[in-house]
Amino acid sequence: MSDLSAAQHNAVRELLRVTPVAGELGERFEAAGHALHLVGGSVRDALLGRLGDDLDFTTDAHPDAVLAITAGWAEASWQTGIAFGTVGLMRRGFRLEITTYRAEAYDRLSRNPDVTYGDSLSDDLARRDFSVNAMALALPDWKAPEAFVDPYCGLDDLAARVLRTPGAPQRSFGDDPLRMLRAARFAAQLGFSVDPAVVSAMGELAGRLEIVSVERITEEFSKLLCGPDPRAGLELLVDTGLASYVVPELPALRLEIDEHHQHKDVYDHTLQVLERAIALETGGPDLVLRLAALLHDIGKPRTRRKEPG
Repeated sequence: MSDLSAAQHNAVRELLRVTPVAGELGERFEAAGHALHLVGGSVRDALLGRLGDDLDFTTDAHPDAVLAITAGWAEASWQTGIAFGTVGLMRRGFRLEITTYRAEAYDRLSRNPDVTYGDSLSDDLARRDFSVNAMALALPDWKAPEAFVDPYCGLDDLAARVLRTPGAPQRSFGDDPLRMLRAARFAAQLGFSVDPAVVSAMGELAGRLEIVSVERITEEFSKLLCGPDPRAGLELLVDTGLASYVVPELPALRLEIDEHHQHKDVYDHTLQVLERAIALETGGPDLVLRLAALLHDIGKPRTRRKEPG
């Protein structure tokens, strides 16, 4: 782990100290002859010092083997994602998701991804949405020099707080169009900027979002809206044209004049109302309050009319 700074090394060590289940799980997979890596958002958040109760892992073991390895160890398990190669577990209050190496892509008419198992960790990381989510940490021997895997310079992008895709963004977003919305969510949630090439691809492929299920879009949009800076994410959606496929009423507000003449248009007014509503929150993000603030003026474009005099 020589690529990590002292602070980042300590962050990972703290993650594994607070979540010993990760080490235990790694030992079980090692004993069964399978590889296991902490991966994706779990590594990213550990390096950012954002410890949570949800941990993501990737493995060469198929779901039936994962269930066998964790039998008697997990306190609960669920198989709702097993068709996509994911087994969910609960252990000591931690929610664990273990996913077999995979590759996935949408055909042009499907609302669900076609999932096939991958052959290696490198293949799995190549299909991740952003470089900051394409880092992995081998378990249980996470201190070994080769344990930290970062083929797409995610550590550098994490330090720069920028979102880039592991490969060409057009290919990444073509494989899973929801990743475009996820870029906006990370802008709102983590305060990351978005690489210009990624922004350009979002505008180019915005229409592909139509093939993604409403449920998946709703989940991502709700996370965006509950981030510390939803305005950043919303502005990215509007600027790239994605908002027209998520909340089309929002970009329509740019054509409306603020009747109070305090903002250049109702769109800008709406974003300021959202920010003021957030300032009133006392118990964490309130999705209903934020939606109410965001949507309070959406009727104006449809009800506008000119009257004599």
